[in-house]
Amino acid sequence: MIEIRDVKKLYSGMATPALAGVSLEIERGEFVFLVGPSGAGKSTLIKLIFCEQKPSSGSVYFWGKNTSSFKEAELLKHRRRMGMVFQDFRLLKQKTVFENVAFALEVVGKSPKVIREKVPAALEKVGLAGKEKSFPMELSGGEQQRVGIARAIVKDPLIILADEPTGNLDRDNSRQLMDLFARINEGGTTVIIATHAYDVVDRMKKRVVALEAGQLIRDEQRGSYDDEY
Repeated sequence: MIEIRDVKKLYSGMATPALAGVSLEIERGEFVFLVGPSGAGKSTLIKLIFCEQKPSSGSVYFWGKNTSSFKEAELLKHRRRMGMVFQDFRLLKQKTVFENVAFALEVVGKSPKVIREKVPAALEKVGLAGKEKSFPMELSGGEQQRVGIARAIVKDPLIILADEPTGNLDRDNSRQLMDLFARINEGGTTVIIATHAYDVVDRMKKRVVALEAGQLIRDEQRGSYDDEY
């Protein structure tokens, strides 16, 4: 599904590359944790998969096609196949929970009928049925992140990309959110999560891709956060 071939990513002003010759493949339906210290290259890898950035050298392939060759229409189609979840939630404070989730469908031109059907279903899936009329500031941090996940899954994406989704949550909420990602993955959605949450990584025993200083140092099925564990 996703193939990354000898990808390097350079940023101006940085002494070392964000990614330095990373190669890996991710199959459809996998659940992958990207782990490593701050600055290891986790967020850069997610941005390359989402086509928010292009590699300085090397290639990212999606179903056999080099994403660097995507024209504007192909790029939009590619991004619509993916749902993004962020550490800081990125909810629209002036909009209700329903409106925040609906926005993801509005921007891709879905009809009001489809929106009325799909938004409540997504909210029920993340455990927020009955919160449709609430505003983000009326919710806990864990609930706000669930809205972010509902917004990501309402499009029925092939892939969920999450960049430190539990970074602003306590341990209990972090575990609940990761269990939610696991249930989404069980439905066939590929899930790729960059995280520092070592406890949930160790508990869940999914595939672990470890980065350090832009290099891939470990790739394990049913891995742990730290290979010393």
